Amino acid sequence: MESDYLNPASLPSGTRLGPWQLLEQRGRGAYGVVYRAVHAEQQAAEAVALKLALYPGDARFAREAELLSRVHHPAVPRLLDHGHWQPHEGVSYAWLVMEWVEGTPLHDWAQAQRPSSRQVLQLLARLARALDATHSAGGLHRDVKGDNIRVRRADGQPFLMDFGSGHHLGAATLTSQPFPPGTQTYRSPEAWRFVFRSRKPPAVPYAPGPADDLFSLGVTAFRLVTEKYPPSPHPKDEDAWLWRPKELEHWTARVCNPRCIPELSALVSRMLSSRPEARGSAREVAEALEQAARNAGREADVPLFTGEEPRPAGLFPRPQRVTVRRPPPMRRWPRFAAAGLAGALALSAGELRSVSPSEEPTTSHLAQQEETKDAGTVAVGDSVLTAPVAPEQAPSVWSSIAVDLPPKPLPGQWRPDSKGRCPGKMQVAINGGCWMKLPVDLKDCAEYWTGFEYRGACYIPALTRQRPATSGPATRDDSP
Repeated sequence: MESDYLNPASLPSGTRLGPWQLLEQRGRGAYGVVYRAVHAEQQAAEAVALKLALYPGDARFAREAELLSRVHHPAVPRLLDHGHWQPHEGVSYAWLVMEWVEGTPLHDWAQAQRPSSRQVLQLLARLARALDATHSAGGLHRDVKGDNIRVRRADGQPFLMDFGSGHHLGAATLTSQPFPPGTQTYRSPEAWRFVFRSRKPPAVPYAPGPADDLFSLGVTAFRLVTEKYPPSPHPKDEDAWLWRPKELEHWTARVCNPRCIPELSALVSRMLSSRPEARGSAREVAEALEQAARNAGREADVPLFTGEEPRPAGLFPRPQRVTVRRPPPMRRWPRFAAAGLAGALALSAGELRSVSPSEEPTTSHLAQQEETKDAGTVAVGDSVLTAPVAPEQAPSVWSSIAVDLPPKPLPGQWRPDSKGRCPGKMQVAINGGCWMKLPVDLKDCAEYWTGFEYRGACYIPALTRQRPATSGPATRDDSP
């Protein structure tokens, strides 16, 4: 049918977009779909990755094209072409064409290859070099994580993917959210401090810098080495106390995995420093990683994992959060203080919680338990090159541009109580989460960063933490 043909998420093989001919669809993200394609006049040439916007007029693509045109590094896919597809008068979808990377997501590669400390040092050094090239070009990635890294099968070269959440000097501000695009688990301590430094939402959004990208690389490295996420630096999370200077030594990469050599553990801790200036620049981190890889002894060649470690069940098993038990307050149990302090810092490999089982976990932890990917996906979509195509119906030219309501609650969203009631009078329970209906036309729902379509109306999630009011229109991207 013509309407299906015009749907950017279901274009048939042979469709022409500019000089490019589509071969097959290879993945779909939140705002873009990736096709394998060839040049229509040079079909003997190597295939490329063509990323097409799911929504007309998406400003992310122009910004990503500009950023990729500035970054030239072997660990960043090359931008080959970009343009617009106009299936109908007045409707235009942006597209980008990039170098095709035949590779494996970072953590899948690690599970299959069981790399050593030296191999991880070398891989992280290449990624730090890619960040240095990005920062030197006046850009930021803003969503560094394992799901946005591919390791090429042919030679083990890592690639930093999906610059759809990136930003560069001179790029226009698109919205005024407190955070720019990114993934919550990878946000830096200084970003959280900025947002929660007062009881009111900040008047201006947080402006990330190169140190934020390095912190995200540190979280990625910690998970790569330990198969766990580090404690959350969110000041209101129950394990934020673990970021106190005297507590940091109790959950280093080497503590969580004794097979990790001290040099690698120290560099991971450096990238995870709560002081951005202590992380240094991406170039300095890359040089330190390269030097450590050259000078490390034979113990650096021992695999970090044996392959016999127990893994959580499921199609996309998610590593647990590192857990350190908080010492009991001395004023409450004075007779057991000495014993409590002696055993309080034991690490638990199989637990997510760091409080007693009788206490309720925080909403953020509940949300993380439900996630199946690398702490969520927010970018455009080239990070899903090897992912299966989503079966749900994609938006078409003729339907509302709003995104369908997700089948489960979002991270940080209120859940209804046992009787199905939400805490706010204006909130309704849908799909296990609490939502608020916006009094706007459905065609305008896409103008809201958190706007979702449900039964012909526009809804936004009721979040557990403060955020700016959503009564005014905004685009689907955040400010720098």
